[in-house]
Amino acid sequence: MPDTPIATVSTGLPGLDYILDGGYAANRIHLIEGRPGAGKTTMAMQFLIAGQARGETCLYVTFSETAHELHSVAESHGLSLDGIEIAELFAPDLDPLEEQRQSIIHAADLELGETVRSVMEAVIATAPSLVVIDSLSEIRLLAQSALYYRREILALKRFFFAQRCTVLLLDDLSQPDEDLMLHSIGHGVVRLEHDAPGYGAERRRLRVFKMRGRSFCGGYHDVVIRHGGVEVFPRLISEASRAPGDAQVLVPSGLAELDALSGGGLDRGTTTLILGPSGAGKSTLALRLLGDLLDRGETAVFISFDETRRNFERRAAGIGLDAQRHLDSGRLVFVAIDPAHITPGELAGSIRHRVAAGTTAVILDSLSGYQHAMPDETHLLLQLHELVTYLNELDVLTILTLAQDGVGAQLRASLDMTYLADCVFLVRFFEAGSEIRRAISVIKKRTGRHERSIRELSFDQGGIHVGTVLDGFTGMLAAVPVYAGRTPLLDIA
Repeated sequence: MPDTPIATVSTGLPGLDYILDGGYAANRIHLIEGRPGAGKTTMAMQFLIAGQARGETCLYVTFSETAHELHSVAESHGLSLDGIEIAELFAPDLDPLEEQRQSIIHAADLELGETVRSVMEAVIATAPSLVVIDSLSEIRLLAQSALYYRREILALKRFFFAQRCTVLLLDDLSQPDEDLMLHSIGHGVVRLEHDAPGYGAERRRLRVFKMRGRSFCGGYHDVVIRHGGVEVFPRLISEASRAPGDAQVLVPSGLAELDALSGGGLDRGTTTLILGPSGAGKSTLALRLLGDLLDRGETAVFISFDETRRNFERRAAGIGLDAQRHLDSGRLVFVAIDPAHITPGELAGSIRHRVAAGTTAVILDSLSGYQHAMPDETHLLLQLHELVTYLNELDVLTILTLAQDGVGAQLRASLDMTYLADCVFLVRFFEAGSEIRRAISVIKKRTGRHERSIRELSFDQGGIHVGTVLDGFTGMLAAVPVYAGRTPLLDIA
């Protein structure tokens, strides 16, 4: 008998639906576990709200919170539980005055079997297709032994399968050790985690432990809880993002000398790294490399960790760049990022949505700020590798900037990113005639030939200027040049 694929039910969270390849397996029990405050209740509410919007009958069985508290939590996120049945399991002999003092069931008041029967009776009375049990910790307290607890949970599993219900069991991990028994019973297991870094907002993430008979995106995925509920940001998978076509397309900057350095321009679907010390002009150069692309009406997003939009506009105007025109038209989108309040997964999710909306170029300025958003360097490099590969596969032009620390010949970068880039621009300060000047060169281009010379780089109200080849100097890369030519020194007046 051929296997029949199990239908799926939306989780109510688009990101989690993507991770689970469609959603939870229908007519099965799924365990959602996490410490208190991880977002389990809000996540369960979104599951039922999405089902109720599709016309399904939904039931929320609560042991730990009252219906009033659940409605308050939903309203705090701008959500509504109207149309969703809420079953509060109270001790049957509580009088109204006692109920005011003790509205939630105590573990000692009811036997486990009676509690399980109460759940079944609530399900039979409402005939729901989607059910949430909140939470298993209250049921666990009623059990006299692990064997009795497992037997009753298995009874619930068989009951729900017979009733054709898709069920979420919420567990707050109150046991000292992981309750792997629940992992073996559940068809799927999703864990929510959260912790607080030394500074900044707390970090949340999600991991799918299992989903029987289904493929899913494993590993950790970033999660945020904001007004509107839980939002999941799936980690990028470059293999799933290939765009058709292998034609090499050059994107010129519109500045002849700059294009000459890079062999005619940058290739679409590649990553360019601009490397240099702070103040050398990396951000401005990155924007200028998009000149012709923006003029042709294509869309780019400039993601900055280091400055506000107002300062960005002032700096662009200071060198004659009409960035304001592109910003007003929507062709250029400027996004200021605070690394203390955003995770790499959330940033990658934002880039994914903009690329899906038609963005053809992405500037990330700078990787130093990106590194602060993800202190673990090993994971940072893996994340960046996935991000740039993902963008390359979608034929997006990606430009990264990376600051180098130190002075003169002692310049060094906190990350070695050159191996990820297809093209690398090197910007340097040098001293000549008792003045500090800038030099630019291309030290790498995977997709074709490039100029091997070093040129002077300057900025003024007229724009960016790339001068002639500095063929009279040696020692430029060490920032200690020696003039050995016969022609006069550069005229920078």
